[in-house]
Amino acid sequence: MSWKDKHIIVGVTGGIAAYKTPLLVREIRKAGSEIRVVMTESAAEFVTPMTLSTLSGGEVIVNTFPDQKTSAVRAGVWHIDLAQWADIMVIVPATANTIAKLAHGYADNAVTALALSLRCPLLIAPSMDVDMWRHEATQRNITALKELGYHVLLPEEGQLASGLTGPGRLPELAIIMEAVERILQHANRDFRGKKILVTAGPTHEPIDPVRFIGNRSSGKMGHAIAVAAAQRGADVTLVSGPVAISTPKNVRRIDVETAQEMYNVVMRSLGSQDALIMAAAVSDFTPAVPMTRKIRKEEITGKKLSLELKPTKDILQAVSERKNEIVVVGFALETGKGLANAKDKLKRKNLDFIVLNNADEPGAGFGTETNIVTIISKNGRAKRLPKMLKYDVAHEILNRVARILP
Repeated sequence: MSWKDKHIIVGVTGGIAAYKTPLLVREIRKAGSEIRVVMTESAAEFVTPMTLSTLSGGEVIVNTFPDQKTSAVRAGVWHIDLAQWADIMVIVPATANTIAKLAHGYADNAVTALALSLRCPLLIAPSMDVDMWRHEATQRNITALKELGYHVLLPEEGQLASGLTGPGRLPELAIIMEAVERILQHANRDFRGKKILVTAGPTHEPIDPVRFIGNRSSGKMGHAIAVAAAQRGADVTLVSGPVAISTPKNVRRIDVETAQEMYNVVMRSLGSQDALIMAAAVSDFTPAVPMTRKIRKEEITGKKLSLELKPTKDILQAVSERKNEIVVVGFALETGKGLANAKDKLKRKNLDFIVLNNADEPGAGFGTETNIVTIISKNGRAKRLPKMLKYDVAHEILNRVARILP
């Protein structure tokens, strides 16, 4: 990737690792990118705006509001202008305080106000003492940021400023640069003007008002696809089953519960879409006659409960029967003869390609941050990808969609 002419914002917050940011700014500028620096007031306690201005070659913003003590005040919407100018923003270091603010949508300083206005990817490089990093609140906030579609570069282990040893060190500059480069490689806008429909998560089929049949899908793969597609310029609609994940930025989300509800939304939306990526784990069966009141244990004859199930509507099969100039991608989660079953599904449902993964494979399947998939094209050619983050798998899928789209 060429760094030349890239627009990069470096956000600096008030941690001891801020002393390393001048070196990062220098490396980014030396690589040929245009750079702007935004700081919190507490960051200026560790590194001076003058240093960062000299190395970046531009103005450094420290305060959200202009200095009212000068003889002339120039008001403006600098955060909106910068947000539209940037190709990526990286916050180095990101303190526990800043991470908490971002996770909850605060905009009370220059860095958080800009982050909330961004249209480009945001990379966060946390750095703090080991106990702050391991605290449940910090980990909960990190999870929330990932669900929002932010990129998080995990801290390294080693000796910290406090003298303690553990995770919390800012990654080396080379690792930060590699992460920025990887994100920028995916940050092209090749889906601008395209409409992508993504399904995610499980469906819940009611047995009675308090019980249901479902599966272990977390929705993370489908949400990662929605995030990646939106970052590449697509108009994304995410049809999500019941999951505990925040709605990704710049994504329209429609929540459903049952397979029938997901079927209805997909079929209603299909005519206006350029591609359908069916990452949801839709239930194959649903109770034939769900009860309208809770089934009480005391009412069960012989202490055994029998459920009569009926097949749910096959969404991909229905799509294949009315497919018209739309790219359709299916998923196959298998535990046995995965490749043969996935190829059969690919053919039966007239898919453009299918993504296969194995629920029994460590690092793949439900609930993980990573996935191990095999992508099988229409002609039956299969390519197995190494274990990677679901966000990176999403881009591999979208790369293939981009080649098929008219």
